[in-house]
Amino acid sequence: MEFLAKHPKLSQFAVLLVIFFALYFSISPSDTNILWRLPSLFASFPEAINIFVEYLMYEWMPIEIYDPELEDYEDSALMKEITRGFSRGVLFGIEVIRDILLGGVKTIVAFTSWDFIRDNKWAVWPALPWTFVAGGAMLLGYALKGRGLAGLAGVATGYIAVFGQWEPAMETLSFVLIAAPVSCILGLLFGVWAYKSRAAEATLMPLLNIAQTMPHFSYLVPVMVFFGVGDHAGAIATIIFATPPMIRLTLLGLKRVSPEVVEAGMMSGCNDTQIMFWVLIPTARRDILIGINQVIMQCLAMAVIASFIGAKGLGFNLLLALNQLRIGQALELGICIVLIAVVLDKLSLAWANKQTDYFADRSFLQRHKYGVACIALFVITVAFSAAGRVMFSEGINYFYLIPHNKGITTEFFWQAGVDWMVENWYQGLQGFNKTLIVDVLMPMKHAYLGMPVVATFVLVMGLGYIIGGVRSALTVGGFLLFIALTEWWDRALITAYMTSFAVIISVFVGITVGSLCAQNNFTSKAILLVCDTFQTFPSFIYLIPVIMLFGVTDTSVLIAVIVYATIPATRYTVEGLRNVPQSLLDAGSMSGVNRLQRWVKIELPMAFPHIMLGINQTVIFALFMVIIGAMIGTDDLGQYILKALSDKNGIGNGLMLGLCVAFIGLAVDHLIRTWADQRKAILGLM
Repeated sequence: MEFLAKHPKLSQFAVLLVIFFALYFSISPSDTNILWRLPSLFASFPEAINIFVEYLMYEWMPIEIYDPELEDYEDSALMKEITRGFSRGVLFGIEVIRDILLGGVKTIVAFTSWDFIRDNKWAVWPALPWTFVAGGAMLLGYALKGRGLAGLAGVATGYIAVFGQWEPAMETLSFVLIAAPVSCILGLLFGVWAYKSRAAEATLMPLLNIAQTMPHFSYLVPVMVFFGVGDHAGAIATIIFATPPMIRLTLLGLKRVSPEVVEAGMMSGCNDTQIMFWVLIPTARRDILIGINQVIMQCLAMAVIASFIGAKGLGFNLLLALNQLRIGQALELGICIVLIAVVLDKLSLAWANKQTDYFADRSFLQRHKYGVACIALFVITVAFSAAGRVMFSEGINYFYLIPHNKGITTEFFWQAGVDWMVENWYQGLQGFNKTLIVDVLMPMKHAYLGMPVVATFVLVMGLGYIIGGVRSALTVGGFLLFIALTEWWDRALITAYMTSFAVIISVFVGITVGSLCAQNNFTSKAILLVCDTFQTFPSFIYLIPVIMLFGVTDTSVLIAVIVYATIPATRYTVEGLRNVPQSLLDAGSMSGVNRLQRWVKIELPMAFPHIMLGINQTVIFALFMVIIGAMIGTDDLGQYILKALSDKNGIGNGLMLGLCVAFIGLAVDHLIRTWADQRKAILGLM
């Protein structure tokens, strides 16, 4: 009792658990029992959304448009024409880049006729030699960070070319090179707007919170309705998905600018526009460039997901390989996606951290050495390509462009490895799989599905009240109420069960590994490097190896989720423990505490707020990965989002399901952040 008196929140939590279990076991399941399940009052919302979207696309503000096929004017809704025009612009940009990288005539045809192209064989834009693109990547890496990054860029691009994946890789790159700049420009504009206007910031923040907790698939449904399917639709979905982090980091960077810097600019006679573009944005350069890095990573994360609505490239081929259970080919494609992600991540971060060079008193060659080197590289690689036409006159010009799937392949090696594992490990893996599903996962799933809605509200809102008072209780209760009034409450409980199981394991592993690695600088740097590398992998990649081992089961999904979600838990634990003041550690050692006591009594309490933020990220990562895992057969909210993609009237269901997932993430995010902020205040860290 003394312990509970000293820790009132623990006693409150104990009482809360007693009430929860009393309600859990006393309320009987019944469709007519409002204490068991609330009525689906929002069941009509998806249909209302569908009707509104249909009106918007086909009836709202009709205008006369000339149809060249009919040679006559016809009425068309304004929204339809706007979306079509934007789609054509995005698609044209993608095709321009693909024509430059891979050669072609699509953009030429836009200004000429097919007869002209047919009659003049020279009117075909040649592809850039893969050697030039690879050399250019190496040159850029060297300019930004030296030999190490140059070598990484060279190995990555060389691997992609030699393994016959150059064409789909360039299709993916063209996709990124259109989506990323548009996202960056939009993010910069909205970030500046939010900085200049508090009303804009107050409006944008809730929208950004929802956008960044919405699953990837949820973006595809409305885009497919408004913009159709194809490369342009995938790029537009990627733009919407990748813009929020750019807005946040732009706003963060501008807020960090010292008021003294702004005052100096005003004293120099700058007006508001000059202050923004000559003072604020250059000073916030690093945060803005890190935002660009995040945009690029988000674009690559959508590379596979966007293939569901027709985006070409490595993601589409990877999805096709997995559908055919060609695990070896899927691994090759996955490695290519990972290499592109790692190279672009390192290049963009190096750009963000690079100091500006000033060229006073330097010669022309010194000022433009990399430009001159690029021109020389182009001449040399074109010469090599010309030589390749002679050397490989009857075959493939390996110095120019290696066609898709005509290079080296290790598919048979990987497939043989999969077959060997199935042959030798099948019994053990199946035994583990069966034990986990039957003895752990199914009971846990049934326990979650057996939670009465009232008991769930009491538990979640009670936690909110204990942590942050009435406001927090009402906030998380509002998120929960939205889900409870939809028809997908049970699917949400399954999502919660899979997420919570993965989070428990990930947090335990992450804190354990992070605590052990934080003991010295070498292991700390090593584990952070591993975390940085794994965090650049698109989330879908984690599904490939587990499918090899466990097939299409909940076990595969959960193991992939655990691996993916352990990264932030480990990273934040290491960083939190490393940030503990050395003076406190020295004081503990002088007091005679051993290493374990120091870890329990000093290091963990001081690092706790940082670790909690890591757990917050772990929950979000796990939630996203669970939804992506629906691709291999789970029955959670993600499965219904996938079904919405195949329904022509699925936009209503897709948006409502996406909001359900987002609200689960936002509820957890609110509780953890509130708890972490309280601990920071207690420790004097705010």
